[in-house]
Amino acid sequence: MSTQTAFALAAAALLALAGCREEAAAPPEPVKMSADAVGHFCQMNMLEHPGPKAQVHLDGLPGSPLFFAQVRDAIAYRRMPEQSHAITATYVSDMSHAPSWENPGRENWMIAAQAHYVIGSQRVGGMGAPELVPFSDRADATAFAARHGGRVVRLADIPDAVVLAPVAEGDATTPAQNGTSAKDDNAGYAERLRALSREKE
Repeated sequence: MSTQTAFALAAAALLALAGCREEAAAPPEPVKMSADAVGHFCQMNMLEHPGPKAQVHLDGLPGSPLFFAQVRDAIAYRRMPEQSHAITATYVSDMSHAPSWENPGRENWMIAAQAHYVIGSQRVGGMGAPELVPFSDRADATAFAARHGGRVVRLADIPDAVVLAPVAEGDATTPAQNGTSAKDDNAGYAERLRALSREKE
């Protein structure tokens, strides 16, 4: 075997190995949100809440992501100091393709790191807390911020304080679907975020 042939075979083997590694590292596909999906923190039906949603996939639990009634919840979960499983993918509702705020869509998911987020707007999420509103199109995010306030940032630029800060009572006034106020539904959520905030200090 000539040196040139051996080199070609070695190069082909390396490319094949790289391809296998890339395939193995491919993130899991997003799961369509169904009537059985419940929020990881609130344990309430996802379809009963307006605003964008999120799903977090964990290593070793294929096809069974954790759903979150608010994008803010999912980002808080990602930033918790310890996890039971490694996170393999995080998807958020693409509000550029959402039918409406009340119906954010069941299948229009996008990779969290690729979204443009409006933070600090006047709109609150499904649990009545300030929301991080994701868009695939930056122009859509800018237009949303112009209508509802806030500013546009990428995932890595969202401050911890925006995600982990306790929710003020005035931030949770939207009525919940089950007849209780979002303020009541949000009490446990707010306490969890307070605990996360203390851990971050």
